Order: sequence, then C-alpha cells, then structure tokens
Amino acid sequence: QVQLVESGGGLVQAGGSLRLSCAASGRPFSIYAMGWFRQAPGNERAFVAGISRSGGTTYYADSVKGRFTISRDNAKNTVYLQVNSLKPEDTAVYFCAADPVAPTYVPRHPKEYDYWGQGTQVTVSS
Repeated sequence: QVQLVESGGGLVQAGGSLRLSCAASGRPFSIYAMGWFRQAPGNERAFVAGISRSGGTTYYADSVKGRFTISRDNAKNTVYLQVNSLKPEDTAVYFCAADPVAPTYVPRHPKEYDYWGQGTQVTVSS
C-alpha cells in the first residue's frame, strides 16, 4: 500500500499561482503512476493531470492545458502540481492518486486509481 498526503492548497486571487504537493509513503514510489483530480461541490471528481512512473509521459485535462504542470521527484517520493493563471472555476478540492501500472501508462479515470489522498482545498477569488 501507499499513503498519500497533499499540501499547498489555499485561497488565491484570480491570476495567481500555487504549487500543490503530494507526499507518498509506503511501497516504492516509482512503481506508481500518479494523478491529480479535483472535485467541486455538486460535481463528480474530474481528472486534472497525470504522470507516468518515470515522469516521461504526462496528460492534462483540456481545461488546464498551458496553465498547470505536473511533475514528480521519485527520490523525494513526491508529485507536484504547479497551478498558474488560476480562475474562479478552478476552485475545488484537489486530490492526488496513485496506481501501480505499466511504466508508460497514465490512467485518466478515477476508477483506475487504487490509492487516494485526503485532498487539499484550492479557492480562487475573482
């Protein structure tokens, strides 16, 4: 198993930036593809970004392309989500997730992920 703890959320004005972190403990971090999802009140949990085990492959939701960047540091057992040019519609709880998959595969559906963190709130004011 792996335990995931997110941090870095907060209240920010539109146009601002945050860096979200997700620290993992447990089994070797490098066996997991990692994803970031978000969920706003009344909405389903939605894919934001994902990264393969080595970091060589990334995917983004269309709504965040060019504004968000996912990265990982396997030596630090941490995945990051740099979020720039924030908009009020980015307000949500952001979750990281882990899934032990083939080296280059990046799951994009929440049902594919086995492990989840508790989430960190991002609120963007207009």
